[in-house]
Amino acid sequence: MSKKNSDNKFSFRKYAMKQFKHNKPAYVSVYILLFFSVIAIFAPILANEKPLYIHYKGEHFFPAFSFKNNYYINNADGSSEKIQLDIADWKQMQFDKVVWAPIPYTPGKSDRLNSGYKSPGGEQFFKDKSGAVVPIPGRFRHILGTGSRGDDLMAGLIHGARISLTIGFISMAIATLIGLFLGSMAGYFGDNKLTTSRGRFWMVVLGIFVAWFYGFQARQFVLQEAIKTSGFTLLLQLLFSIIIVVAIIFLFSQLGRLVGKLPWFNNKVNIPVDGLVSRTIEIFHSMPTFILILTIAAIARPSLTNIMIIIGLTSWTGIARLTRAEFLRIRNLEYIQAARSLGYNEYTIMFKHALPNGMAPALVSIAFGIASAILVESSLSFLGIGVPSDVVTWGSLVNDGREKFSAWWLVIYPGLAIFITVTVYNLIGEGLRDALDPKQKR
Repeated sequence: MSKKNSDNKFSFRKYAMKQFKHNKPAYVSVYILLFFSVIAIFAPILANEKPLYIHYKGEHFFPAFSFKNNYYINNADGSSEKIQLDIADWKQMQFDKVVWAPIPYTPGKSDRLNSGYKSPGGEQFFKDKSGAVVPIPGRFRHILGTGSRGDDLMAGLIHGARISLTIGFISMAIATLIGLFLGSMAGYFGDNKLTTSRGRFWMVVLGIFVAWFYGFQARQFVLQEAIKTSGFTLLLQLLFSIIIVVAIIFLFSQLGRLVGKLPWFNNKVNIPVDGLVSRTIEIFHSMPTFILILTIAAIARPSLTNIMIIIGLTSWTGIARLTRAEFLRIRNLEYIQAARSLGYNEYTIMFKHALPNGMAPALVSIAFGIASAILVESSLSFLGIGVPSDVVTWGSLVNDGREKFSAWWLVIYPGLAIFITVTVYNLIGEGLRDALDPKQKR
C-alpha cells in the first residue's frame, strides 16, 4: 500500500519530467545553459594570460592558480630572481616547459601590438623572445579580434559569462526569497485568516512606523555613504537596518500581547495580509522598473553587488503574484485540512507542506526573471553605469563597439552571447510552464 501511495505521490513529478524532455527546445536549452555554466566556472582556466604551469630553472610553478604575487628563484651563482605575477611579461620569458590557457589572454588587458580594433581574420602581430615584431603565431592569435586597446574579445566573452550568470542567479535568489515569502503569506492567510488581538495589531502597526524611522530614516546618511562605498558595505548596512526593524517590530509585538489583555483591546481583528501584499505589488508595477533601477544605479557607486541587490529588490512581484494565486488554490485542499486536523502549526503547514507543492508556477517566473536580469545588467553595462569600469561584461563589450561601427565583431559576438543566453532561459521557462501545467495532462 505504501508503495502504491509513493507511486501516486510522485506520478505528476515523473509526468512533468517526461513532458519537459519531450519539449526538445527546452531540453536542449538545459545543456546549452550547462555549457555556459561550465565556461563561467572555469573562466580563469580557460582565459588567462598567466601560464597554467611552468618549469623554470629547475622549479615548478602554477601562476594561474597562485594566490601569491611574487616568485623568488635562487640561481646557481647564489643570486635571487624575482617574478612579479601581475606585471610579468610571460610571453617573452624563456621557460623549460610551459602550459598556456586555451585563450592566453586576460580580459581588459591591452595588447599594444594589436590595438586599434584588429579583426578576427586580419593581420595581427607578436613580439618574440628576441624582441622582434613578427606575424602572430596561431597559438597566441586573437581568434575573435580585439578592441581599441588590444584587449582580447574571446577572453572578455568567457569572463563575461561568469558576470552575467552570477548577476542573474543571485539577483533572482533575492527576488525569490521575497516573492515566495510574501506570496505565500498573502495566498495562505488571505484577508481574514490571520487574526490577533486589537491591541497587538495596533501596536505592531505603530511598531512598523517606529521601526522604519530608526531602521532606515534615521540611518539614511549611513545608507547613502554605504551606496557610495561598495556593494558589500551596502549589504551589511541593509542587513543591520533589517535587524533593527525586526527587533523593534518584535518588541512592539510583545508589548501588544500585554496591551491585548486589556478590555476593548482584547477583541480579535483580522490582518489583511492579502490586501497589503497586493497593494504593494500594484505600487511596484505602477513604477517604471527599469527607470528606477537606472536611477539607483546612477546614484550608487558602480558595483556588481549593488546591481544584484537593486535588480533583486525590484523583481520579486511576478514570483509573489504566481505564488499567491497557487496558494489560494491549494490552501483548502485535503492534505492541508488533514495537517490542520493533526494539530500542525499554520506556519509549519504553509512552509513545510503547502510551499513545496505551490512553488511550481514560481519556477517559471524565476527562469524568465534570470533572463530579464541578464538583459538589465547588459543594458546598464551598455550605458556605462552600474558596473565598475574595469569589469568586462557582455554589455560593456557591445558598448565598446559603438566607438567604431566597422568593428562588427565587438557587436556581433557579445550580442549573440546575450541573445542565446536570454533565449535559453526563456525556452526553459516555457518548457517548465508546459510541463508543470496539470491541465495539459492527458
